[in-house]
Formats: sequence, C-alpha cells, structure tokens
Amino acid sequence: MTSALLQTLLKSLALLAGLLLVGMFLRAKVRLFQKLLLPASVIGGFVGLLLGPQLWGEHAILSFHPDAIAVWSLLPGILIVPIFASVPLGMFMHEKKQAGPKSKDMLSRILMYCGLFGSAGGLQMALGFGFTLVAMELVPSLNLYRTFGFELSQGFSGGHGTAGAVGNILEGYGMPYWETAQGVATTFATIGLVGGMLLGIFFINRASAKGETKVISKPGQLPEVTRRGINKNMNAQDALGRETTNSSSIETMTVHLGLILLGCGLGYFLLGKVKEYQIPGLSSIPVWFYALLIMYVINGVLIKAKLDWLIDKKVKNKITGTMSDFAITGAIASIPVKAVSSYLLPMVILSILGFACTWLLCFPMFKFCYGKEDYPTERAIMSWGVNTGVMINGMMLLKICDPDYETPVLNEFSMGFALMSVISMITSPITYGLLGSGTTMQNFLFSAFLFLLYFIMAMVGKAMRRNIKD
Repeated sequence: MTSALLQTLLKSLALLAGLLLVGMFLRAKVRLFQKLLLPASVIGGFVGLLLGPQLWGEHAILSFHPDAIAVWSLLPGILIVPIFASVPLGMFMHEKKQAGPKSKDMLSRILMYCGLFGSAGGLQMALGFGFTLVAMELVPSLNLYRTFGFELSQGFSGGHGTAGAVGNILEGYGMPYWETAQGVATTFATIGLVGGMLLGIFFINRASAKGETKVISKPGQLPEVTRRGINKNMNAQDALGRETTNSSSIETMTVHLGLILLGCGLGYFLLGKVKEYQIPGLSSIPVWFYALLIMYVINGVLIKAKLDWLIDKKVKNKITGTMSDFAITGAIASIPVKAVSSYLLPMVILSILGFACTWLLCFPMFKFCYGKEDYPTERAIMSWGVNTGVMINGMMLLKICDPDYETPVLNEFSMGFALMSVISMITSPITYGLLGSGTTMQNFLFSAFLFLLYFIMAMVGKAMRRNIKD
C-alpha cells in the first residue's frame, strides 16, 4: 500500500462530504425535499449523479476523477460490514424481563410483527426472481441476468446500505455484472424510499379520514426540525448519548467504534480460515455475516461480564448512521446510468408489483392479525416505511400518526426485528449460497419458502394471541 492510495481515499471521502453538506443545505431550504423527507445523503448523492460524469460523461458540470467514482462504488460494500456488524451491540441490554401472561402475550405480538414484516421481504424476493423466470421465457430480448430481481428486496426492504452490498456479494462470486447489479439495487432503494414515503403519507391521510388512526384524528404537522433536518435552537438540541468513559482515558465514541471494528476484523479472520480449510458452503457467505455473528458473541460477553453500562445504543447508532450517510451518497453518485438504463422497464414493472405486494402484507394483514382496535394502521405504516426504505422512514411515518410514540408499535417492532436478525443467521447463508451458485428457479423456490416461513410465524402468533384472550 502506498500513500497515494490513502490520499485517493481521503479525497474521495472529502468529495462525498461536500455532497452531503450540499444535501443538508438543500433539505433545509427546498420545500419539496422537506415534504418528501429526503435524507441529505440521498439528495447529495443525486446532486453528484445528475451533475457528474456518470450521466454526462465528458460534458459533466462536476468532473469527478474516475478513481473517486471507483472508490464510491466500492464504499457501500465495505461500509456495510461495520454497519451490519453493529446490529447486535447493545441488544438485550438494560431491558426488564416480563413474566406470566404478559410475556406470552408479548411473544405472540413479536411473532406476528416479525412474521408480517419478514414475509413482506420474502415476497419481494420471490417476486423478483419469479419475474425473471417469466421474462426469460416470454421476453428473452430483455437479456436479464440470472440473479436479476434479487435487487428488489435488497433495495426496498434493505434500503441503500443493503443495496450497496449487492455488488460486493456478486463480485465475490466472480459475477461480471456486479457493478450493474449494485446500480440496479441502489435504483430500487431510491424508488422505494421516495415512493414509500409519498404513498405512506397518502395511506395515513386516507386512514385518518376513515377514522382508522387511533392516536390522532388528523395527521399532525411534523415539527420544523424534522422537516428541515436541522435544529438551530441550541437549548433544544439532543445529546449524542451517554458518555460511558472519561476522555482522559479514552473517548466513548472510540470504545464503540473499536468494538465494532473488532467484530469486523474477527469476521474477516474467520472468513479467511473458512476459505483456508475450504469448508463447503461457508466460504461463499459474505464477510458481514461472520462479523454479525461474532458481534453477538461480543455482546453476550459484555452482558455476562456486567459491562453493559459501557454501551449506549444512541452512540452506536450515530457511528453507523455516519457510515450509512457516506455509503448512501457514494452508492447513488456512482450509479452506472448507462448500464442500469437498459433494465428500466423491468425495474418499473417490478417496483409497481413490489409496492402492491408490500401494501397487501402491511395494511390488510395487520388489520386481520391485530384487529381494528389494536393500532393496526400504526403498526402497518411502520412496517410499510421500513419495507420500502429504511428504519428512519418507518419511524418518520409512524411519527405523523403517533407524534409522541405513545403506542407500543416502536417497541414491538424493535423486538420483532431482533428476532428476524436471529433467524437470518440461519437463512442468510443459504440465501447467499444459492445466489452464487443456484439457478433462478432455485432462488425463487427458496424465496417462496422464506415468505411462507415468516407468514406461518405470523399466523402462529395470531393463534397464540387468540388462545390467550380465550
């Protein structure tokens, strides 16, 4: 490694920082961006794409160096490792256990939430592979590659961070189209984020008009701080989190980042050993999965050693949030427009179908499982926002119809999401193994299996809850 490589990396990050700051300024000033609640990372990424050489070539207004764009395209696949690895850190800490009938009722609710949320992602994946199967037979002129359609679920349910990892995974398998696939996934993520937010606000207004929202009779106006994305009032600015260490020894941020990077390093080490001993099926699993697995161990050790006071989830989330900002901006600004544009029609069709199937597994199914009085709209809108964007989208939409988070929705969703993370430790290796070597039909069948697995889980939760009531 030479200093020139590090200088290229630093310059590339500096350019992304500039785009992020431009995005922050535009979000604070442009009403359209405020209504759409577009993150500064998305706005900045599009500024780089629309004014850069990816779209205009030599005639671009912003002539970014090819090395910078190359770094941007690789950045999401690298940063997704610490982002995913950080998920278990702080899990099950500072939580009081419930006992008796309440715990049984909570278990049924977690199963329902996890099942309905997970089944939406599974159906999106099955829909993507199913579309490719049909298109290959009926419209071979579309020239779809074998794994096309996988990007729908990764973009919609995974968001820009997960979408950015698609290229990294396929590159690891030696797929020549990995960069195109990453662009397709990022495009799906953008469509999901913007479309999901617009449709979500429409669904909330319609539900409110019908009297289906339980906390408010009319959707509240979001605070100016939320709309503009900045807070000028220094007395009302939130704290980053607890300072669990003294800076005379080590910064709190350093401790959290250190643990995250330790998990990543051990993840790379474990993957290296797996490849060295050529363990069948395990060498094709992405490195972020091993980092995630190891972080569960690290988190468990911290709890057993009574060091949970050392971890603050808010601090951890700020660290990974910063990584996500750079990953999203880089992913959008480096979209290979020419390569992706040839798949425009399939992407439009799949996006429409993706929104439709996600709506089906959110609003009608949450009403069916929870009943009309147990906040079905609030639960559905949270699931809709996350299954078409990222966690913050779901929370933003929930805040419109539940301004102070009075309902149990956010708490139950977080526990359901944690359960899905545990299940993913088993299903993800199979998913990625099939992605690398399986046929489109095999990928479709396993995606359908995942959908059924989560859907059955939701129905089991509903049956448990009915028995508890009886």
